[in-house]
Amino acid sequence: VIPQTLAAGPGPGNTDPRVLERLYQTGVADHMQKDVVRGMIEAKIMLREVFGTKNAHTFGVAGTGFSGLDCMLSMILPGDRVVVFVNGTFSGIDGLTIRMKAANSEELAADSLNPQTANVTIVDVPHGQSVTGDIVEKALAEHKPMWAFMAHWETGSGRVNDVQGFNNACAKHGALGLVDAVSSLGIEDFDIDEYPAVVAWASCPQKGILCLPLTYAPVSFRDEAIELLKQRGCRTYGHHPILEARHWGIINGEDGAPTYHRTHSCYSVAAFHEALRILLGYGRAQKAVDYAYHEKALRQAVEAMGCEVTSNMTSLVVLNLPGKLAGSEKDLVAACREQNFGIWPTLSSPVQVRIGILNQLNQDAITDIVGRFADAMLKMDAVFNKEKVMQGLAEYYSAN
Repeated sequence: VIPQTLAAGPGPGNTDPRVLERLYQTGVADHMQKDVVRGMIEAKIMLREVFGTKNAHTFGVAGTGFSGLDCMLSMILPGDRVVVFVNGTFSGIDGLTIRMKAANSEELAADSLNPQTANVTIVDVPHGQSVTGDIVEKALAEHKPMWAFMAHWETGSGRVNDVQGFNNACAKHGALGLVDAVSSLGIEDFDIDEYPAVVAWASCPQKGILCLPLTYAPVSFRDEAIELLKQRGCRTYGHHPILEARHWGIINGEDGAPTYHRTHSCYSVAAFHEALRILLGYGRAQKAVDYAYHEKALRQAVEAMGCEVTSNMTSLVVLNLPGKLAGSEKDLVAACREQNFGIWPTLSSPVQVRIGILNQLNQDAITDIVGRFADAMLKMDAVFNKEKVMQGLAEYYSAN
């Protein structure tokens, strides 16, 4: 039995009740039944609009967000030269995955869980700082890699990275760009076709798409990536981009009849389809505006409690606790989670507090989050006037 919980962290976010309804009211069927196939075809078309792309190879990979990343990164083969930009927990995990895939057999055998891969360069950007175009330009000019990788939004530290600068540097130095869009797709309003040097993108179902952690992870591949894959192949079956695309009826770059690849869930198809309908019905541009609007309200409220905000994402506030509470971040988060208020600490040093607003885009929801966080801080003897904080929040909304 799972109680009702306010998911107020970096993700997963609270799933829309309409999505849950489609999940549990779907009839019993197999994954190749005609209505399921129709749902997949419609979802594929909607997903192209969500990504802002004409890429034929745009589809969902069954599983968690990392399923999509693994599908994208499967194009990297042992010996490939790669530059990876890391500025938080999740780009760090991406970097480890890339080292595993690019390592030769000797490097992998020497340390199978953390291979030190000579042909992979990890560019570490300090926690709390963004990857800039200048950082990317310098590294690609020096190392001349085949592939370059960056997270668009890094939820480990709450930082937005410079995807335009990344694209420009990849184009200039002939690198094939790969982008982790796990935290940005469905939140920021952007079209991936405006970044032609990025040949593949991978996202997740649990953040901007808001469709449970286990449905479909969106991916999109440019034609040049698929052509390279045809020439070289990759060492996976389950997450093979071309074989996965066939299951969605994408064959030789054309839309056709889906073919069997591996068993998918008809219930997940229905939920994913509804989540995409909700997002597009809301409007990508409007959602991006609303995230920025409500994040500003949350940011101002926690700053009024004495916290220091270090993030620049619009779906997440990452903060340092004030004064004598510094160092108590994990205790504060644990106390909140005991009350089914699901905020998170950062998962790597320095330890900070992360409060997210995924699917909480209204005044009542933000007021609830601020009130709960204020109560938790006051229980730990923080010094501020809650009534004044809540009044300031109300004034923000009435003035805007």
